[in-house]
Amino acid sequence: MNHIISKLLIYKNMPQDSILMELGDIFRQMKEKTQTKDELVTRVYQQMNRILAVATDYGFNKNLWHNYLTFLLITNENPFSLTCEKTGASDGSVNEFAKGDFKAFMALFAYDFSTIEQELSIDCFSRISNYRAIEKKELMYNKSVSEKVQALSEQLEQAQDEGQFFDYVTQFYKDYGVGMFGLNKAFRISGREGTRIQFQPINNMDKVMLHDLIGYEIQKKKLVDNTKAFVEGKKANNVLLFGDSGTGKSTSIKAIVNEFYLQGLRMIEIYKHQFQDLSNVIAQIKNRNYKFIIYMDDLSFEEFEIEYKFLKAGSC
Repeated sequence: MNHIISKLLIYKNMPQDSILMELGDIFRQMKEKTQTKDELVTRVYQQMNRILAVATDYGFNKNLWHNYLTFLLITNENPFSLTCEKTGASDGSVNEFAKGDFKAFMALFAYDFSTIEQELSIDCFSRISNYRAIEKKELMYNKSVSEKVQALSEQLEQAQDEGQFFDYVTQFYKDYGVGMFGLNKAFRISGREGTRIQFQPINNMDKVMLHDLIGYEIQKKKLVDNTKAFVEGKKANNVLLFGDSGTGKSTSIKAIVNEFYLQGLRMIEIYKHQFQDLSNVIAQIKNRNYKFIIYMDDLSFEEFEIEYKFLKAGSC
């Protein structure tokens, strides 16, 4: 496996502690006999545990190895994938490098683990190639992401060559994007890693649609018209929703995100104590091929509250 991974060029920027890189190192050490059988088995089981954790988080099923490789492809943000997100596959020499990487991924898809299983007296790779997941409630995982990954995984399994593999992957980038922003609808922010804000997907957002909201037809139309102009790159306004608790303010925003998700609308929820990070959030999302709603719930301007001063700086 390690000799296949070494052929990657565009997709070489995977963390060294990723599952794929760790497995490559394990199999290299097994070949070089630099670790005992027990040590190798322990390390394999550690990575198997991580694959199962990813599969549980995203509701993967059937061939978990293929699902994992597909998940890697559609979450890897590199110059090639980010360009495809904006324009789709365009003519250029980089495509040949990408096809070389996809040929390597095809080899990973078809990788024969039987020799490794025999040498280490394990069968875990065989088990995850025909996995039957326990049914879970949709709020326990992101069904939308799960369906997209598994559908693309099945396409890639059937790819006849790296050219067809290329077409499937780049079309996915164009249709849905790449990385977390491509797969998910809504996000919260967490602590910084250096100077960068960390975005955390909201996996259990309600599936409410605008037609589920009874009444407020005038208000809904204004919200829809303004959002439609926004996602189409036309002039649009910031929106302030006000009213008593339970009248549908937050639900309306969730419904808008659900309605316009396929047109590239995404939502980032920011709490009052995070207003100081607003300018950093905007800096990280401004060059992506999406339209972002910055959602601030329970906004108030009491005399003793000073957090709102960051809104003026963030909007410049």
